[in-house]
Amino acid sequence: MAVAESLSPTLSAALDRWGVRASWVALALAAPFALLAPSLSPTLRYAPFLASMLLFGLPHGAVDHLVPDRLAGTGLARSVGAVVAVYAVLGAGYGLWWAAAPVSAFVAFVAVTLLHWGQGDVYALLVLVGADHLPTRAERALALVVRGGLPMLVPLLGHPDEYRRVAGALVGLFAADAAALAPVFAPATRLGVAVGFGAATLLALALGARRVRRGAAARRPWLVDAGETLGLWAYFLLVPPVVGIGLYFCFWHATRHIARLELLDPGARETLAAGDLGGTLRRFARDAVPATLGGLVVVAGVWAFAPRPTAGPEGLLAVYLVAIAVLTLPHVAVVTWMDLRQGVW
Repeated sequence: MAVAESLSPTLSAALDRWGVRASWVALALAAPFALLAPSLSPTLRYAPFLASMLLFGLPHGAVDHLVPDRLAGTGLARSVGAVVAVYAVLGAGYGLWWAAAPVSAFVAFVAVTLLHWGQGDVYALLVLVGADHLPTRAERALALVVRGGLPMLVPLLGHPDEYRRVAGALVGLFAADAAALAPVFAPATRLGVAVGFGAATLLALALGARRVRRGAAARRPWLVDAGETLGLWAYFLLVPPVVGIGLYFCFWHATRHIARLELLDPGARETLAAGDLGGTLRRFARDAVPATLGGLVVVAGVWAFAPRPTAGPEGLLAVYLVAIAVLTLPHVAVVTWMDLRQGVW
């Protein structure tokens, strides 16, 4: 099974520089700041998430309306119409779920985000890194669980109190009691997550290492995979989750998805291959502005209709995360269609 994507050496090198290595540099440079997070004011701690409204985070899904046309040649009108319908149905339905049962909606948000961030990294490994140690659906599914679980599960192990506080803020928007989530944060549950997820991580890396050892896969992509996986384990264990996940959202997940989107735009491929990163990002920003503004309207809508929005950075973060949740579900539907169309599964 192979991903239906062929890159020239020049384009591949450009994507490796800004789609992969730039993520490493961004998190490495941000880590010292992030480790100081407990001593910083709430405004500074929440700054990465709040910045993601305009810096890569929210905009990374704002080109979905162009994807069917660019990937399948559906025509612009049908492309926009289909994606708007998906967003309207799934987004509205999930918004009603939050209003009716916010605790289960929060659990679903974590699960959907794990799936989405995992699928983003699987594509990046296959195309941007050139990994050939994930040839089967089962191995790719395991990689998806591991990569998506790093930002969603590891912070539960290293920073359960802050994780619980954020969960409480989200469900509290809808006047719900987060006490129902208490078993998730119990020591026995966290121990089970540590053992189970640790075992899944080791299994994923061991399967890839076996393929490399047998000569069935290249060594360098596996080393990149292993290095990223272990590095993210350490990052999310050490860095408080609000700062750590906010930085990861902007400078890891979003940038890699933007790189994927730019491969669908012939003009962006040309500017990127020519080394014009600024031109590439300007093309993306031009395409993303309308839907990004629409996303900000969703944020305002959550603020207006949530029964108990609170002032200050923590309240805004809770509103923003619920809005992101509402937008993530239809975005995952679009990306899943991309995965199937491009032969990821």
